[in-house]
Amino acid sequence: MKVTEHIVKAKGETLFSFELIPPVKGRNIKELYDNIDPLMEFNPPFIDVTTSREEYVYIDRDGLLDKKLTRMRPGTVGICASIQHKYKVDTVPHVLCGGFTKEETEYVLIDCHYLGIRNVMALRGDARSEQKYFEPTEGGHSYAVDLVHQITNLNRGKYLHEVIETADCADFCIGVAGYPEKHLEAPSLQSDLIRLKEKVDAGADYVVTQMFFDNKKFFQFVDAARNMGITVPIIPGIKPIAVKRHLQLLPQVFRIDLPQDLIDAVDSCTNNKAVRQVGIEWAIEQSKELKAAGVPVLHYYSMGKSDNIHAIAKEVF
Repeated sequence: MKVTEHIVKAKGETLFSFELIPPVKGRNIKELYDNIDPLMEFNPPFIDVTTSREEYVYIDRDGLLDKKLTRMRPGTVGICASIQHKYKVDTVPHVLCGGFTKEETEYVLIDCHYLGIRNVMALRGDARSEQKYFEPTEGGHSYAVDLVHQITNLNRGKYLHEVIETADCADFCIGVAGYPEKHLEAPSLQSDLIRLKEKVDAGADYVVTQMFFDNKKFFQFVDAARNMGITVPIIPGIKPIAVKRHLQLLPQVFRIDLPQDLIDAVDSCTNNKAVRQVGIEWAIEQSKELKAAGVPVLHYYSMGKSDNIHAIAKEVF
């Protein structure tokens, strides 16, 4: 079932969903299942699985370092298929511009279609670790809107090099990212909203926001999006702070602001166990307010251990 169909079926009830990352190459998928199992108590209608950029590693070959481009966390589509089979829940693989040619993207989408995966999240992706700014892959897309166009075309039977008339066309529900505090590269929030409108006009069916810690910024973002004519569902993304270094890391990486009350609460903690509890309590209050406001889904960034997400959901759902 499509994400948008789940939202309609809920008839105004706020749904629970979460996002996870594939295990590092060579690790057992059981670790992933161990983090999913407790969260199934809250009946997520869909689960997102991220896709990692390629990165350079250095291999020692008889004293000489060989620079090689590789992916440390492959398997997004396979993991999505496995989750659908094991848990009977829909999955949303993340599809990136960065690191993929248009042809490789088409192959990923075809695999998803064959496996019965009906939802995809279309993202530009970040720059590689050694790049200061995002650089498009040769033969790939530069912007998420172009990726949305490719997926929409494929839904119509229009592939990169031919048009195929078939009754078994793909019918992907397309999610895209929104930024309540603007994308770090955008010159203004208004210009960022214009880019979001372009993605929706190109065929995006719903929006999931980047993490934020001040609900006022989310509500203002939704109002601004609606005033611009963006009518698709907007899903808030929530990430609980888990370690003290998040105070520096999250604003630096994502260009977001943290409320002073949250900063003070984390600063007063003497260890990361206490920080984790502060993060849980803050996210609970965020979630309750958002749920009361009638958001369609509360989407949690559960990138590692799921115990904090479970503690939050236990109080909210």
